[in-house]
Parts: sequence; structure tokens; C-alpha cells
Amino acid sequence: MKKLFLIIALLACIIAARGQTKNKGILLEDFTWLEAEKVLTRDTVVVIPLGAAAKEHGPHLKLKNDLILAEYLKRRVLKASNAVIAPTVNYSFYPAFVEYPGSTTLRMETARDMIVDICRSLARHGPRRFYILNTGVSTVRALRPAVELLASDGIVMRFTDLLKITGPVEKQIAKQEGGTHADEIETSMILYMDPKSVDMKKAVKDYRPGQGRLTRNPNGEGTYSPSGVWGDATLATREKGRIVTEALVKGILDDIEELRRASVP
Repeated sequence: MKKLFLIIALLACIIAARGQTKNKGILLEDFTWLEAEKVLTRDTVVVIPLGAAAKEHGPHLKLKNDLILAEYLKRRVLKASNAVIAPTVNYSFYPAFVEYPGSTTLRMETARDMIVDICRSLARHGPRRFYILNTGVSTVRALRPAVELLASDGIVMRFTDLLKITGPVEKQIAKQEGGTHADEIETSMILYMDPKSVDMKKAVKDYRPGQGRLTRNPNGEGTYSPSGVWGDATLATREKGRIVTEALVKGILDDIEELRRASVP
């Protein structure tokens, strides 16, 4: 009987071990500085997730919507890529949403300099390649000049261009007449990543062609959106979210591998 218990226990350990998938990447925050010193080498690719924790996404998605995106994508990168992943940055340049309570934005210069300072700090100890796992659109306006500033230090920085990566697949599956915010596509992605964070009963269609920031004022400057949605969130489905998300993950992993091969100034 004792031998039987030992066999059962051994089998349980084997099953448990098989059920555990070893990550290829490293979470920097879980290391001591002594451990960090060993992994922050000149050849290391450092990934910095970027996603707003306080930015409106209509009546059906949470203010932390972009943070949900960033954390999900971080986990996928951690599993599949040999990279060091730095802590998530949850504030940046989001000027289009300031009329909606709870939304926050940094000045463009502040958002730019925050990323530059983080990269410079880590680069002191070896790494010369940094990838911003970017989940925003307006953030690109702060990230582009950051690339230029860091290049002058011999640091290569690249970032996720959401519209470029997901644009082709979105054209194939989207049914809405237009929109890019808390819309059919973004809502679908959250239905796939974290369905508990979506309330489809409150999803709306709210799309008016326009330019500039969203506004709650029908006579205001910008694109009028009383809901904070720009598009048709009612068309969202989990399957659409799966298609777009998997395309995005592949694009991010491809970006990281391309960065790994990039020459350093």
C-alpha cells in the first residue's frame, strides 16, 4: 500500500510538471539587483509594456482597458520570447479623452522623457535594445521622438505600431463603418483576453466622422461622442478578438526578434 501511494504521488508530480509551461522570458521586478546584473547584458532585449490604467473606453469597458491589453500581451511575450520584461508603465500621452472623468494624460514631453529615462537607467548596466510594448495610438507621438533621443546615446528603441500590425486583419473582419476607440475591434479583443471586463449590455454604436479629440459637447471642437465610443461596439465578438489578438501577438514577437538582430550604433 505504501508503494502504491508513492507511485500515485510520483505520477501526480509528473502530471503537475507537464502542466507547467516554462517561460522563455524574465520578469525584471521579480529579481534582486544581483540577479538583474547577470541578465542585463549588452545583448539583452528589454521589453517595456505601456498601457493606460486610467483612460475612458465608453460605458462598457473599464478605465484600465489599455492596462488589460498590456498585461495580457506581456504574458504572451514572457512565455514566448527570450527577453527581460520591465514593469508596466501605466501613464502616457492620451490627450483625446480628457473630457471624460477618470481619464488622464501626460504632456507629450513628459511621456517622451519618462520612456527615455527608463531606457537610459537600464542601459547603464548593459542593454542597448529596448522594445515598448505599446497599446495606444496617440502614444506614438511621444515614442517617435524618444527613439531619436535614445539613438544619440547608442540605444536602439522600437515600439508596437498597433494600426500597422492589426490594420490588414481588421479590414478583413470589421463590419463597422468606422472608428478606432472602444469600438468593434477593441471590444472584441477584450472579450477574448478578459471577458469579465466587458459589459456588452452597455455597448453602443457611437460613430461620427471627424478629426481630433473626442468631445462630450455637441458644439465642441473635435469629434462628438457622448458615450466615449468611436465606432460600433455592439458588433464585437470573441472570435474577432481572437483573430486580431493573435495577429498582434505575432507582430509583436516578430518586432522583438527583428530588434534582437538590429545593429547597435
